[in-house]
Amino acid sequence: MATLNGKVAIVTGASSGIGRAIAIRLAAEGASVVIADVLDRPVEGGICTTEAIGAAGDRCHFVKTDVSDANAVENTVRQAVERYGRLDVMVNNAAIYTSTGLIETTTADWKRVMAVNVEGVFLGCKSAVRQFLTQEPVGETRGRIINIASQHGMISCPGDIAYGVSKAAVEHLTRQVATEFAEQLIPCNAIAPGKILTGRTDIGIDPVLLAYARSRTPWPRLGRPEDIAGATLFLASDMASYITGATLLVDGGWMAR
Repeated sequence: MATLNGKVAIVTGASSGIGRAIAIRLAAEGASVVIADVLDRPVEGGICTTEAIGAAGDRCHFVKTDVSDANAVENTVRQAVERYGRLDVMVNNAAIYTSTGLIETTTADWKRVMAVNVEGVFLGCKSAVRQFLTQEPVGETRGRIINIASQHGMISCPGDIAYGVSKAAVEHLTRQVATEFAEQLIPCNAIAPGKILTGRTDIGIDPVLLAYARSRTPWPRLGRPEDIAGATLFLASDMASYITGATLLVDGGWMAR
């Protein structure tokens, strides 16, 4: 039997990169998945996530979602419940970055990163918890939240102050939600990826940055989106029944060095 057979999940930022891999993996494990993103096409090119899932048929649905807009996030949760009957897993993955340091980062850039990376996770948690509290538990949980953080929320993020600070906030938000709603059987955890090669051709593959990432990563390769998808599957499943408020490092040993 598939690990998530009969479960319903929302994955934000699921049209591209890590979110796309997460959505595909959850669907492969039996979940009905709502793809919540501002665009339906992957920025790295290729077919839509809904097409990639394909064989899942009606168990995949795209909802245009700006995670910094409370009404949009609430609408996405509402559509998921109306279409599939409940919500079991909320994956807050959507994020942006500026690739600028303190002096170069404009106030507008800072506010936009915080709106997506922090407020977007806050709104995703809030809307999901509201729905979870209306549901009877299945097994030991009413529903699970998984927030995508970063190793750069734990150590400095060279050349991208807004991104690093936003991911630090995601980690603390995860702990706050986890402890506040543990008695209501709502686990909330985070995943902190190391350097993940998503197929994008922007600054993420700058030779200097790649060299830095390789120098920091003991494992003999950098990460793939599927590595984060596997960790998400674990935290979304009953295998993680006594884990909440935790941040799972998936970084090839980056933080151990």
